[in-house]
Order: sequence, then C-alpha cells, then structure tokens
Amino acid sequence: MTAPVTPAVRRRVTVRGTVQGVGFRPYVHRLATELALSGFVSNTASGVVIEVEGPPEGVARFCDRLATEPPPLATVTGVGFEDLPVSGADDTFSIRSTDRSPGRTLLPPDTATCADCLRELSDPADRRYRHPFVTCTHCGPRFTIATGMPYDRAVTTMAGFPMCADCAREYGDPGDRRFHAQPVACPGCGPRLRLVPASGSGVRPERDAGALATARALLAAGRIVAVKGLGGYHLACDATDARAVDALRARKARGGKPFAVMCPDLDTVRRIAVLSASEEAVLAGPRRPIVLLRRREDGAGLAPGVCPGSPHLGVMLPYTPVHALLFGLPGDPPGPRVLVMTSGNRSGEPIVTDDDEALTRLAGLADAWLAHDRSIASPCDDSLLRVRPDGTELVLRRSRGYVPRPLRLPVPVRPALAVGGDLKQALCLGEGDLAWFGPHIGDMGDLTALEAAGRAEAHLRSLTGVSPEIVAADRHPGYHSARWAARLTERPPVLVQHHHAHVAAAMAEHGQDGTAPVLGVAFDGTGYGDDGTVWGGEVLLADYGGFRRYAHLSPAPLPGGDAGVANPCRTALARLWAAGLGWDPDLPCVTACPPEELGILERQLARGVACVATSSMGRLFDAVSSLVGVCHRAGYEAQAALELEAAATLAWDADGSAYGFGFAAGAFDPAPVLRALVTDLRRGTPAPVLAARFHRAVARAVAEICRRARRDTGLAVVALSGGVFANALLEEECARLLAGAGFAVLRHGEVPPNDGGLSLGQLVVAAHLRQEE
Repeated sequence: MTAPVTPAVRRRVTVRGTVQGVGFRPYVHRLATELALSGFVSNTASGVVIEVEGPPEGVARFCDRLATEPPPLATVTGVGFEDLPVSGADDTFSIRSTDRSPGRTLLPPDTATCADCLRELSDPADRRYRHPFVTCTHCGPRFTIATGMPYDRAVTTMAGFPMCADCAREYGDPGDRRFHAQPVACPGCGPRLRLVPASGSGVRPERDAGALATARALLAAGRIVAVKGLGGYHLACDATDARAVDALRARKARGGKPFAVMCPDLDTVRRIAVLSASEEAVLAGPRRPIVLLRRREDGAGLAPGVCPGSPHLGVMLPYTPVHALLFGLPGDPPGPRVLVMTSGNRSGEPIVTDDDEALTRLAGLADAWLAHDRSIASPCDDSLLRVRPDGTELVLRRSRGYVPRPLRLPVPVRPALAVGGDLKQALCLGEGDLAWFGPHIGDMGDLTALEAAGRAEAHLRSLTGVSPEIVAADRHPGYHSARWAARLTERPPVLVQHHHAHVAAAMAEHGQDGTAPVLGVAFDGTGYGDDGTVWGGEVLLADYGGFRRYAHLSPAPLPGGDAGVANPCRTALARLWAAGLGWDPDLPCVTACPPEELGILERQLARGVACVATSSMGRLFDAVSSLVGVCHRAGYEAQAALELEAAATLAWDADGSAYGFGFAAGAFDPAPVLRALVTDLRRGTPAPVLAARFHRAVARAVAEICRRARRDTGLAVVALSGGVFANALLEEECARLLAGAGFAVLRHGEVPPNDGGLSLGQLVVAAHLRQEE
C-alpha cells in the first residue's frame, strides 16, 4: 500500500533589514534548491520577497533557517509570512529581477576585502591576480558607490564600467559568490589605477601595475602619496621615516595631533602596540576601523612625530586591495611595513573625494596621487574607536564600516533630520523606529564643509527614502549648522539645547523610551547654555521632553571665548583667579605666559572684557593640564586634556588618592581641588600623580552629585555623555563608582559621546516636541 502524498504548501516570505548587496538572493536560491523547493526570490525597495512552494516540512525548515543562518554581511530585522494558494507554476526555484516599486530597504556599509578575494589577489594563476578592485558579494564598497536604491549596478558608480563576458557570467550565476555583486570587475573591464606625479617631481605618470609599483617606491623613498580609498583620499608616508612624517605634519599644518597608521598584518601591529584579544577581533573584523591601542614604550622604530605626547596609537589594517598591494605581495621589493594613513585634506577641511579637486586641494601636500576612475558617491572617513577593558566598543568617530547601518529607536518618530553641531558634524535622519547617521563631515567652519554636509544629506535621503518633515539643530545662535538647517525647511527648525541632546543620544542608544527621566552627566568643552553662558559641566534631570539643570561646575571666565581655547595657560590663570588663588611665579601656568601677556590677562579679567563665563569641564581639564605643567598651548582640539589623561595613566595604578570638590546648592566648586594641586606642586609631587588625583577627584564628584540627586528625586539611572567621556580613565572610574553605588549606568557604544553623536539626541528630542504639539 503506497503512502499518501503530503499536499504541497506555498508561502510568501518578506525579509527586511540589510539584505541587498550582501548575497542574500543567491543564499536563498541555494537554500531552496537544497530543500528541493520551487518558487522565486526578488529584491524590492522594501527588502527581499520570496515565494516558496513544496512539502510543509521543507517550507518550515526553509523559513526557520532563513532568519537564523543569513549571509555574513546580512542583518535581518524582520521576517513576515503569508500563506498563499498552491500555484504549481514553478518547476524550479529562480531569482527574479529587482522590483522597483516604492518602499525602503537597508544598504550595508562598506566592508573590508574578504579572505577569498585576498587569496585571488595574491594567486598568480587567478585572473584577478593583483587586481586593485577585486571584490565579491561578501566584501567591498557599498555605501560609497551607491547613488540610489534598490541597490543595483545601474544606481552605483560602477554603472559606467560594462562587464566583460567572464564577469557577466559570474554576475549571473546564482552559484557564484559574485552573483549580483554590483562592484564586480576584473583587469579587463574594471576601474584602472593611475599615478599622477606632482609638477616638477621628475616622476613619470603611470597606469595600473606601474602606478602601484611607483607609489610603493615613492613611499619607500620617504615621499608623501595621496591614495584614493573607498570614501576619499588618504595622505600616506613611511611611519618609520622621521623626515617624511615631519614633512607631512608641516605641510598639513597638523600641529602635534597624532597620526593614524596602517599595518599590513596583526604581527606588525603587535610590534608597535599592546594588543588584547578584543582589540585584535575589532581590528581584523569586516569594519576595519582605526583602533586606539597602547603604544609600546620602545616605539618599535616609529618616527617620534607619529604620535607625540600620546601613549596611544591609532592603528588600522588594510581594508581595500589597493592597501594590500601598497604593502606588497610575495616577490615585491621590500617597502614600508607601517604607513601613516591620515585623511586626505587640509586641517579643518572635509576629506577630498573628487580626483580633480584632489589635484588642487592636496597640491603642496602630496608628491604624487595614486588615483582611480571609480567615482565616490559619498565621502566616508575612517571610523575611530577604542575597546574598553570589558571588550565593549566606544566609537569616537562613526563613519566607514558603520554608515549607513541604522539604529533602532526606542520610540517611533515622524520623518526628521537633525544636523548636529559645528564640530565633528554628522547628520542623522529618522523615520518610524529607525535612525541613520550620515558619515563624519568634521568642522563646519568653511564653505567646503557646508557643501559636503549638503551632499551627505542628499545622498542619505536618496538611500533611505526619508523626506524630513522636522529639522532639528543646536540652539547656539552662531552655529553654521543651525543656519544651514534653517535653509532646509520652510518651518523654523527645532532648536535643542546642546547638553540635553547629548543626554538624549545616550538614552536613545540604550532604548530608553523617555517615560522616565534620567540623571544626565554631560561633560564637554563648549555648549551654548540657556542663560547665554558656555556650559559643559552639567548634571541634568532629563527626558526627551525637556530637562532641568540639577547641578553644574562652578563657572569661571573664559578669556577670549572660543578663541582662548588654544591657550590652556590662560584658562588655568582664569580658574586660579576665580578661585581666589594668586598667580605666583613658581606655578607652571604663570611661567608659561610672558609678563606682558599676564598684564593684559589680569586687566581683562578684572574688567570682564571679552570674557565669557563657562562651566565647562573640558576647560577645567585644560586648566589643570597647564597648572601641573603638562600642556600650555594647544595645537589641536582637546590636546591639553588628552595629554593630561596620558600623564594620569602613568601613575593610575600607583596612586589611588583624590582631591575633593566643594559642593554648594546647584554647583560643585573646583577651588578646593585647585588649592590642593598648588600645594602638592610645591611639595614636588610629579605631574602624573597630580593628573591621576585630579581624574579621580572628578569621578568622585560625579558619584557624589548623583547620590545627592537620587536622594532628592529617586532617580537611579545615570547617562554619561559629552566629549570629556572619550577619556578612558574618567569614563571607567565614573562607571565603576556609580555602579558600586547602585546606579544603572548608560555609556555610549556605537554612538559617539562627543558631538559626532549629537544629532541623534536632537532627532529624538525634536520628534518628541513636535509630537506633543
């Protein structure tokens, strides 16, 4: 007697998330074929739609594995199922062309070259041997080449490169790992490298392999080469060549700001830096960010000018085939093993992406340009992060590898755009329960930055389909970003207080729905306060609807306002003046100022001329840095505070003492800390010990204020935000003390604590306020 035949079933499956440009359709095809199912899969503007037909148990297994075993680069955020009548129309399982009806799907970030492609790159028998643009479905550019959605070759900057027969066969074969890999190309049909030498250099222009060989030779000879990457140009030189590094620093007018370096492999990284298992995993992962590592004390041959005054070194591994080829393949002449790889721009300007613009804007900086003819649709600088001792990441610059991956919002929002601030600018678009950061733009101080922000906003809108009904910006009346925001909307933008936005960003990242306020500790350098002064040492009682200033650092004059930030010695003198402490000639900050400067500053403070009151914790760090003799003049943003942290690390484990702040209603006063520092200075206490004691003093003050606030309000959730919490020592100590006191502590992770995360907070606050209206 024959067994009864189980009737077939048919089911429509809709998959949402990052499911285009990641090999999802060929994965679905292989899975359905393995399970002997029929039907089809298609890309749509809303995700991937699948209709699958066959025995019930096979269809059930298919649906189970679909969400639990996605391709490496895919992120599934939702799977919907709908039972359909059995059609019997499909004999096999097929991949259909893209449905271009309106909707939304998610585009993956750019991803580092995968191991399979690297093997092909170095295999003389492979047709892509030494091909500078080798890529497949599992790696390569996505965001920086996409010009629209759904993601297809026709809406990328690869549209102008017709595929040869071999590439077209791979592209059309569901069993090939290059099936519908939009950047697919080979030496016969893909982009081409070219080397453009600086005028009068005596170097010949080159193409393809010759361009790479000449670029490597120039780097080995101590020259500076502008290298076109995924999201813009880098300026590269040999990191062990002191003359080359010093020349790059001088040409770029970079001051003492550390350079990032690129190493060919983890073994080389271990020779120049201390590397934990967690840091190794992040360095070698598909995002390939710059990771801040503890530099080895012996320097391992690095030029002193790579990271002067810093115990940390920003390190990354190659993430494009061009980078791998710059370090060389077996048989190539020896070349530099560590390269400085810094953003291709002049200090304060956005990264350069256009080839013609690179030849003019980087003229005088580079000795040659290693360019190619694949256009960059959006600038995307390298991301920067550090790894905490517990293995979690703290992203300090969220860009390549992270953008445009969305964040899930705790509360749905109407279509909105937030433009961030004027420093570390990164915009944010949101709709429903998703928010998308744009790439890091930088400082909004000139026309090129505003133009770059405008292009980034248009590009992100085209990829997400968000048409903002709400625009949000900072309340600072002088911010370029706020004026730009006003031009983007007919209705006045929602202006959000700077530190409220910082706290709201931390709340949103941690899924706080805003129904209960938190204690928000917002410490940074500059933020426009509601009273017209400069805030930055704030403890707020905040939710998305508003905030109350519970406590703040006692204010002091800031001579020269923002212009005075470059002179920590003056900030120190102003803090001493506010604390009633004399400018005795034995103090380092006093000896750092010439007599005439001291006289002018004294009259300025006495008369209140060009002095803005500030409660900024960042400025207090600057002041203490000069007071203890670490940094008196700053050549780049936060230099004094960074060098104070570096000094504190030297004594952190050896000295557990701390100074005590004074506390009054609504304020915590640093005058007692300053008096104690002066006393210890005169006792000959080393600067690292003073720096460590100051860091602990600030952390203990935070814990004490939060305990007082809990007694007053009952709140027991603390959000730590603002650029000062990029300081690893301070953040870890604050978190340790607060957790020990029974608080739930919200710390940033993927969203930067500095102004790079400001736009997320603006977005959720503005959406909440408009919703209330």
